[in-house]
Amino acid sequence: MLSKFSVTALIASGALLMGAASVAAESSDPIKIAINSWTGQHISAHISGSVLQKAGYNVEYVTAGAVPQFAAISQGNIHLQPEAWGNNVGAIYENAVASGDIIKLGSLGLKPVEGWMYPPYMKEQCPGLPAVDALMKCAQVFATAETFPKARLITYPADWGTRSKDLVKKAGWPIHPIAGGSEGAMIAEMNSAQKSKKPILVMFWLPHWIHTPYDWEFVDMSSLNSACETTDVCGFKQADITKIVSGDFEAKWPGAFKIMQKLSIDNATMNALMLEVDNKERELEDVVSEWMSDNTIQVQSWVAAG
Repeated sequence: MLSKFSVTALIASGALLMGAASVAAESSDPIKIAINSWTGQHISAHISGSVLQKAGYNVEYVTAGAVPQFAAISQGNIHLQPEAWGNNVGAIYENAVASGDIIKLGSLGLKPVEGWMYPPYMKEQCPGLPAVDALMKCAQVFATAETFPKARLITYPADWGTRSKDLVKKAGWPIHPIAGGSEGAMIAEMNSAQKSKKPILVMFWLPHWIHTPYDWEFVDMSSLNSACETTDVCGFKQADITKIVSGDFEAKWPGAFKIMQKLSIDNATMNALMLEVDNKERELEDVVSEWMSDNTIQVQSWVAAG
């Protein structure tokens, strides 16, 4: 009599064999997956690529800017972006979706939050936080010699867009935005400030491993919502994180299309994997490979969907 494990293994191997036969009838061209400049996206891209490779597809990773990538996807030069943040992309993205040049496959599963963050010890120097009105009244405590009397705000790297800069300009706030050089550079400043208890204000996001060692807080901009009906000074629109593909993706790789429709990653998984890569300084490929091995049932269910 076959054990429960043996039956499961036979079912899984049968699904993989059927998947391999399906892939053989599809395009052998490599599926080009966008790689952006932050660790979480590297993880979602490599999990997607590893699952597709397990299903028998050829995969290629292509470095792409967070905003310029949408033109490349709409033109079919890049085929897959599993982690598209839809709140800072300009008209080209929605126009390409409307024309069918970019296809949305649904949510990746991440629940994001973006905004300005500060360490809790700053509440002593700036009473009233997290309210944005309180921040404006005590902006000087976040200033440096170069920005005084304005608060120094570390914003996203330049190729991620200019939302903080635009908001500050519209509102006329006493804030001086400075683009972070990279995700790593931003984290280095956050670590340094935390260790020495220095003032710091930074545009950042969740999910991210930095929230595991540090209990930083987001500035509350909800008071701006009532003004949004009559002015253009609002808080940050929160993102939908969507899996997207080029318009010809389904026709070339119908099985991969179905696999990517099913694939999902939640905040807890992303936080844990980013912690391994960034904080523990492990190789990305090793972390993803280990996760794949530890989650074979989940991975096989995605592969079988194709």
